[in-house]
Amino acid sequence: MSTQFKAVDRETIYLFPPPVQDWLPERHLARFVVDVVSKLDLHELKMPYTGVGSEAFNPEMLLALLFYGYATGVFSSRKLEQASYDSIAFRYIAANTHPDHDTIANFRQRFLEQLKPLFLQILLLAKALGFWQLGKISLDGTKIQANASKQSALSWGHAIELEQQLQREVARLMVLAEAADVEAPEGMDIPAELARWEERLQAIADAKAKLETRAAERHRAEQVEYEAKQAKRAAKAPGQPPKGPEPKGPEPGVRDREQINLTDEESRIMPTSGKSFQQAYNVQAGVENDSLLIVTEHVTQNANDKQEVQPTLKALEELAKPLGKAEALLADNGYYSEGNVKACHEEAIAPFIAAGRERHHLPLEQRWADPPPLAPEADAVEAMKHWLATPEGRALYGRRKCTVEPVFGIIKSVLGFRQFHLRGLKGATGEWTLVSIAWNLKRMFTLKQQKLQAQWA
Repeated sequence: MSTQFKAVDRETIYLFPPPVQDWLPERHLARFVVDVVSKLDLHELKMPYTGVGSEAFNPEMLLALLFYGYATGVFSSRKLEQASYDSIAFRYIAANTHPDHDTIANFRQRFLEQLKPLFLQILLLAKALGFWQLGKISLDGTKIQANASKQSALSWGHAIELEQQLQREVARLMVLAEAADVEAPEGMDIPAELARWEERLQAIADAKAKLETRAAERHRAEQVEYEAKQAKRAAKAPGQPPKGPEPKGPEPGVRDREQINLTDEESRIMPTSGKSFQQAYNVQAGVENDSLLIVTEHVTQNANDKQEVQPTLKALEELAKPLGKAEALLADNGYYSEGNVKACHEEAIAPFIAAGRERHHLPLEQRWADPPPLAPEADAVEAMKHWLATPEGRALYGRRKCTVEPVFGIIKSVLGFRQFHLRGLKGATGEWTLVSIAWNLKRMFTLKQQKLQAQWA
């Protein structure tokens, strides 16, 4: 008995070509992205177009193309261009047009600063759709590799040595150029070699100047901090000897191990997991506990997270009027300092910042035991530590691990965003906002599907 198969016919053409949307399922992320972008105020993106010359691609379409690309792990402008041919979803978004990679890259670079207002607009839309409300925020950071290699980094000490070596090479080339009776090695073009070494010397000189500027800025900041410590020490009650050693004044000048990257000078070498180092930026995200939407985001050059609570509180303060007041801020031990705890209290946001590392798998009795009563004269820091030691506090703080950390895990491991494509702090900041918007759109789509399933159940 012969088996019957359906015919495979790739040659018959359609008498009436179907519209591109007929190829895409009704409940698809690409449709959702297009629908959300259509509801945004894109006046700032459309205004710069002059209306002269050939017709430009619609910014609404290009924006949706970028949002969907970042939400599905397609970041390169060349891959986005190729996807407009290969992928039905990208064809749907681009309406069967094919913007080239230069158009996509220029659009992304041109409108980086306009992404911040769009980030807020999308959060407002999510709230209007009933997907979330501002409540408890989990804060964390992760290192994302810069668009530069750490092998392109140059330390001050190495720059001095390399500069001296190149100067000797230039002097040697000058001798070869001036001595008529000395033959240069076969194949050597002395003028070209001189130009190459002089170009390198100029690059080193520029790098040294930037390191000196950076060192001067650091010294000014350290001097202000030193004077504040001295003033605090001098303000102690008369007759009482000051506690602790005398603060040491900052030393001016560039330190031998201070580095600058010749490819992306605003990136920094930062420690990562596994005791390795990476040329990177430190990206921060504040994630709302229930919806898992990113509500605050920024990029910093600081490897340490302690300085990132203040920018997050400022961002939450800006969100308070359109979105409401945040209730609490959860963060790990890397963010702990007395100043950060007090800053949260000043903003009327309850801090839940781990003051130390607690070992895993506590004994049963210890997990459910209440701490000793809080002293009446306890300050904000002691009150926070007491609350974190209670079963309720431990349970609430434990939510942090299943909110912001999975968001970073999915962005880096599932979507594959592990390296910036744009250089400089401004470029990295804009691209991280784009990643955060893409994550929120993807999450909103999931929340919408969950809401529909709940209605049908």
